[in-house]
Order: sequence, then structure tokens, then C-alpha cells
Amino acid sequence: MELFKNTYQKSNKAGFSPLAERARPKTLDQFVGQTHLLGETMPLQLLIEHDELPSIIFWGPPGCGKTTLARIIAIHTKADFFQLSAVSSGVKDVRTVIERAEANRKHFNKKTILFIDEIHRFNKAQQDALLHSVEDGAITLIGATTENPSFEVISPLLSRCKVYVLEPLSKVELIQILNQAVDNDEFLKKQKLQFPDDVIDHLILLSGGDARILLNGIETSVQLIKQNKAGEKVLTKKIIEAAFQRKAIKYDKAGEEHYSIISAFIKSIRGSDPDAAVYWLARMLEAGEDPKFIARRMIVLASEDIGNADPYSLTLATSCFTAVDYIGMPEARIVLSQTATYLASVPKSNASYTAIEKAMADVRNLPNEAVPLHIRNAPTKLMEELGYSKDYKYAHNYEDGFVEMQFLPDNLKDKVYYKPTDYGREKTLRERLNQLWKKKKR
Repeated sequence: MELFKNTYQKSNKAGFSPLAERARPKTLDQFVGQTHLLGETMPLQLLIEHDELPSIIFWGPPGCGKTTLARIIAIHTKADFFQLSAVSSGVKDVRTVIERAEANRKHFNKKTILFIDEIHRFNKAQQDALLHSVEDGAITLIGATTENPSFEVISPLLSRCKVYVLEPLSKVELIQILNQAVDNDEFLKKQKLQFPDDVIDHLILLSGGDARILLNGIETSVQLIKQNKAGEKVLTKKIIEAAFQRKAIKYDKAGEEHYSIISAFIKSIRGSDPDAAVYWLARMLEAGEDPKFIARRMIVLASEDIGNADPYSLTLATSCFTAVDYIGMPEARIVLSQTATYLASVPKSNASYTAIEKAMADVRNLPNEAVPLHIRNAPTKLMEELGYSKDYKYAHNYEDGFVEMQFLPDNLKDKVYYKPTDYGREKTLRERLNQLWKKKKR
């Protein structure tokens, strides 16, 4: 664990550290991207300029500038800066920073920024250790995560932080970052590089929108080629693919191809084609898609498209997400494949989805109906005298644990929202409901 000023001084020597580290901008003017947050009238820019930054969490894809922006903030605000990696740091490291922060505040009237990379990998105890110091302002926390903080950061810590969503870098922004590096890096300036347009497109495609991969990939590419007779180094697609150790797969995690392939995957499962489902799954995984994103989509599908035709599907999909979270890639591909092929193979029903959509529509469009008196709770004597819970029939006191009774408001008493299909387990549910509620045919 080191202060940022020390680590940055080391990284300035070309060749000592990767290009992505050498090319990090030091000021907001040099920073590329995130224009929705940075600019003369943008919220984050104003907070940084006025030195009023609260504890924050940057949520965005890899290589979009989370770490760089945290370091720029530390330089701009002249704060003591500590960086921890959630992968290799523990509660002891956090407490060491907190002690330093308390000393800074008490003796030097100086702010302390603690930057935690991959904060979603901190367990509950590690996140708990931050709470008090974030609460009283001893440290300004900047967390970086590629995962939805609503799922990965504990609620007490999340409520004490402002979440800023960082967007994937566009092609134009990536080209700007590349040009800055070529123009300013001492090593690259000596190479007399030539970039044909189609090669730049190929380089950006292979980087997957990640500026770090882009810069380190170009540095490796330059090292693989020799100068021509004119003293130039001309990059080719073949050289770039050799540097990246893979060929390009048409897949932009923030663009049309991302949405097209996940759509094809979901529709293949809905259409009961496990072969197509596993093919589109392979396309996404090979292109670097977040496996937890895929698992989350299958949880939704298990309820929306399968529902009670096979209730176990939801259990399997939820277990799939947990397993993927535990083990990560590449083994997660096996769990994803098992789940996708099962979901594609079982009977389908969207009756549960249709039921809640119809009920929600009535709730939005009709007046709020009173709860019938006989199914209201009566915790007080007054409520009991007013008829609350009167004539309520306790189902377990009757044969088969059922007695016909009105549960919907008067104006909706004949409504049928849930209409089970004849598929899978739902057929049994439909038959039972029709037997119990003879006036409501489903």
C-alpha cells in the first residue's frame, strides 16, 4: 500500500510500467470520456472543483476511467491518497488507512481519499469496517466496481455514498486516447508508427471498449514488428491479433451486437431450442460478456417465460447466479450451459407474467378499492367492533384446507388474472383451481 504520489513517480519512466499506466492523464482537461459527468456545468466536475466531493462509487465497465478519475480527484483536491485492491487487501489494511486519515484530520487538517478497486469483492466485514469513517468524514471513499452496487455493496455503505455510472468509451473517445498516447509517450514517439484506418478499427474492436487493453495491446503490437526501410513501423491486423492472442469477434458490449445476441439467447430458450441457446451463450462468453449479466437474465426468464410450468427453473436459475458469482470464469461457463439447456428444454408458460401485468394495469387505472372487512386484521377492540375480520373463515378448519370466500374487492370479485396453461406442472394447478373455484373458469 503506497501513497499515490509515490506510485505515479515510478510509473513515469517509459518501459518501467505498461503504456496504460504511463499514459494516465493527470488533469480533468486531459481526461477523455464521461461527458455526462464532467464538463463546466456537470455535477461531478463542480463537486471536484469546489472540493466538496462526498464518498462515491464509480460503477462502469473495465477500462472506462474509474481508477484514472479517482487519481485525478486526489491530485486536484490535494488529498492524501491511498489505493487498495479488494482482491488482495483485508480489514487490517483498511484500518491502517483509517488511522492515517484520523491523524491527517487531527494534526494536518488534510483530507484523505481511500480508493478501493473492485469494491464489490470486499466481503461484509470489510465493508462494515468502512462505515464509521465514511459516516464522520474521516475518509472520502471512492469505490470502483464493474458490478451493480445495489447487489454487491451493503446497504449501509451504499446509503452513505453517491453512485456515479460511468459509460463505456465510444470509438471516437478511444481513438482520442490512442492519439494522446502516441503523441505524448516517449517510447511510442520514437517508433514512427503508421495506423491504417482499418487497423485502428480492428484494434478498437479487439479491445472491447477497454482503454487499458487498447493501450497495452498497441504497445505489445509495436514491440512485435520491425521498422521498414523508411524507419517506420506499420501496424497490420495480423500483428494486432498476434498481440491480443485472439481474432476479433463482432461483439460490442455496449452496442447493437450486445443487445442482438442476448436477445437471440433469450428467444432461443423461450423457443425451447437448447442448441441455439448454447451457441449464443458461447458467442457471448467468447466475446467477454459478464457471466453474471447472463445469469441475471436467465433468472428473469425463468419466471417470465417458464413460471409455474416448471417452478424448479427459478430455483436453478438463482442457484446458477450464485455459482457463477462464487467460481467465476472459465468454470462458470459449465454452470451457465447447464442452466440454459435446462431452461430451454422444459415446458413454458407466461401465465404468471401475464397475471401481474393485468393486475398492475387495474391498480394503475382503477380507483383504489377497499379491503373487504372480513379479511382485514383486527388487532384492537375498536377494529373488532367495526367488523374487521368478522365472518372470516380459517381455511385450515375445512376439508382439503379450502373454503370458498371473497378475497378481492367487490368491484373486482369476478376478475381472473392468473390463467394457468396446460403445460407441465401448470396443468395440475389449473385443474385444481377450476375444481376449487367453480365460478371462475380458467
